Amino acid sequence: MFLDFISRALIAGMGIALVAGPLGSIIVWRRMANFGDTLAHSTLLGLCFALLFNFSLYLGLTGVCVIVASLLSVLSRQKTLGHEAILSILAYATLAIGLILAAVIKGVRIDLLSYLYGDILAVSGVDILWIYGVDLVVFLILAFVWNPILSVTVHRDLAQIEGVSPQGIQWIVVMLMAFVFAVAMKLVGILLITALLILPACTARQWSHSPEQMAVSASILGMISIGLGIGASAYWDWPTGPAIVVVMTVLFFLSWIGSHLKPQTN
Repeated sequence: MFLDFISRALIAGMGIALVAGPLGSIIVWRRMANFGDTLAHSTLLGLCFALLFNFSLYLGLTGVCVIVASLLSVLSRQKTLGHEAILSILAYATLAIGLILAAVIKGVRIDLLSYLYGDILAVSGVDILWIYGVDLVVFLILAFVWNPILSVTVHRDLAQIEGVSPQGIQWIVVMLMAFVFAVAMKLVGILLITALLILPACTARQWSHSPEQMAVSASILGMISIGLGIGASAYWDWPTGPAIVVVMTVLFFLSWIGSHLKPQTN
């Protein structure tokens, strides 16, 4: 039975790592880590809505993430407040409302910790279907918008002249993040979701020579981290989500040290 838990956890984790590679690379290129944190805060609100109204967890998470992403896209067009201020407002507002709802919903307090820190060993067959379904959707969309995303990232004005809409591309990216965050919450928890996307991408960036190589390398590093993290969790009885992130952090620093030690070429 324990091996069944481990197998499901590995299958689910590999599914998340696959899609986190390219999406995390995009987040790093476009410097959207702060938006990732805002979206992570909003997942608590989505969780509470799902529990309060007794509907699918994934529908609640995805719905709130999409609403927050849409609000960001709309509010970003005004010139009064800076982008960081808008992110902070959305992050703290959704977190505060989520915490209030968590306090008033009976029977949630004990389970809330598993959502904050993740509980991948409790992944079910339905969760795995959701994860790989989201993977399929995200990869299909990325196949169509990959080159426009790179164009906007490299030279926004030139891409706009060529007919690419920077606002449209940003909206697509944040929607994809919303879907991935919704399914990744159970893997590493609300507090560590952004790390799951950022750390493998930052590690891969130090060695990669092309966007595609970075995206693929980030996925591979993510899958290695999932396997080692789950193994460490099972062996030392660590919380699984934090264990995965610790492994990712170790790999990042090993990569950083290695990249600084390798001989420089002229």
